[in-house]
Amino acid sequence: MATPQNDSSAQRVANYRKRMRARGMRPIQLWVADVRTPGFSAEAHSQSVAVAVSEHAFDDQAFIDELGLDEA
Repeated sequence: MATPQNDSSAQRVANYRKRMRARGMRPIQLWVADVRTPGFSAEAHSQSVAVAVSEHAFDDQAFIDELGLDEA
């Protein structure tokens, strides 16, 4: 379905959302950490070290490894 050039962007977005809802979809908003911020890398490293030295590290890694196995 072509959209006329004189439609505002707000109207195009509203039309798109209406079509998606008609298809059974719903919008969500998701906030995630901004990996571009100066402190992100240091914080990610700090948290990964904390997990690695945890008394549960072996069990945690085994769990993650099981999630990654997808033998089809």
